[in-house]
Amino acid sequence: MARHLAVLRANLRLSFLIAMQYRWEFMLDGVMSIGWTAAAIIPLYLVFEERPTIAGWSYGEALLVMGWFTLLDGLLKGAINPSLVTVIEQIRTGTLDFVLLKPADAQFLVSTARFHPWKLLAVGASFAVFGYAYSILGVGPTWSGVAQAVGMLGAGVIVLYSVWIVVISVAFRAVRIDNLRYLFETVFEAGRWPSTVFKGVLSFLFTFVIPLALMTTYPAEALLGRLPWERFLAGWAGALVFAGIARFVWARSIASYTSASS
Repeated sequence: MARHLAVLRANLRLSFLIAMQYRWEFMLDGVMSIGWTAAAIIPLYLVFEERPTIAGWSYGEALLVMGWFTLLDGLLKGAINPSLVTVIEQIRTGTLDFVLLKPADAQFLVSTARFHPWKLLAVGASFAVFGYAYSILGVGPTWSGVAQAVGMLGAGVIVLYSVWIVVISVAFRAVRIDNLRYLFETVFEAGRWPSTVFKGVLSFLFTFVIPLALMTTYPAEALLGRLPWERFLAGWAGALVFAGIARFVWARSIASYTSASS
């Protein structure tokens, strides 16, 4: 554990130093993150301008869902995506061999190899969305609601990371998976909206296959004090199942990997 923490700390420091070499880009990305977050609220505002509630959600409540999406999107683009996308190039060029030879868990190494600190500024923007939402709702969350929401955030991060691991693992079989990546990123955009907006096949897809409901809607419901503990526990059970599947898929992919020297 100490070795893994040392590796994580070193990679975080290196990523931050690289980001500081391009500090103007850092600042520009920060401004753009805030701008994109503000722009993303406009469609939500226009929809709720016509109707006070949609699928049981008011404008202020739906903004909480938007806030959780913004937070997870920042984590995806700043912490998860940079490292795992690098794996695709390592598989293509054969440099993954060097990672596999290191005396540490390969999945951990490839998952923490690279970070984009400026993309993480979207996490800060998400708190501005939360503040705006509560200014409209006129009431703040309870401590128990915050604790439950933070717990669901942990489950959501596990699911998001696990799905991304499975997507990246496809690169061991089909090296070019750009279309699959873009498909997942496009589907993830649906997390901006409460899950009850979707019906039929989409509702099933966003609840069980790619559980966007768990990632963004459940934490919002927790902040509103209306997430049953049964659903909270079911969400965590689902997150652990996804983590197990991701680990299994990764292990099988590594086992079938043919190094560049073979």
